[in-house]
Amino acid sequence: MPDPSAHHQTGAPAEDYLCSRIRRAEQALMGHHEAVLRGHGLTMTQYTVLLALAAGAALSGAQLARACGVTQQTMATVLTGLQRKDLIARTPSPSHAKVLLTSLTDEGRAVLDRAYQEVIVLERALTEAFEPEEHAALCALLERATAVLAGQTPPRR
Repeated sequence: MPDPSAHHQTGAPAEDYLCSRIRRAEQALMGHHEAVLRGHGLTMTQYTVLLALAAGAALSGAQLARACGVTQQTMATVLTGLQRKDLIARTPSPSHAKVLLTSLTDEGRAVLDRAYQEVIVLERALTEAFEPEEHAALCALLERATAVLAGQTPPRR
């Protein structure tokens, strides 16, 4: 029978595990974005909704929930908050009576544009921190890591 503590015996400290490094990078990224977005009265999920709507197509709550990786219930709360701030408009779908389609208001686009100008500073700094070949390699490695992580995630019950 395998030793149940063997997974702790890699010889490397936990902070050197790849998952720990990915988590620290994610925490640093989210911390930056949350601090920047807070100055614009937005959460990360609200910003992601505004970004998704910036392409111009009106989207349903279910489509936005999938795009943002949250439940439909969470998205309903997010959309209510954005609507109260007059950053989005919701109108009935012409093809589905019970579906509301969400689009950006002029104020929503203005807030998104201002927030984006600050968020993109980090993207540029990260891009400039690597040589073009390193940047391309890092992007490919992150895509591969994401696929492994998604493939290892147990299905919802």
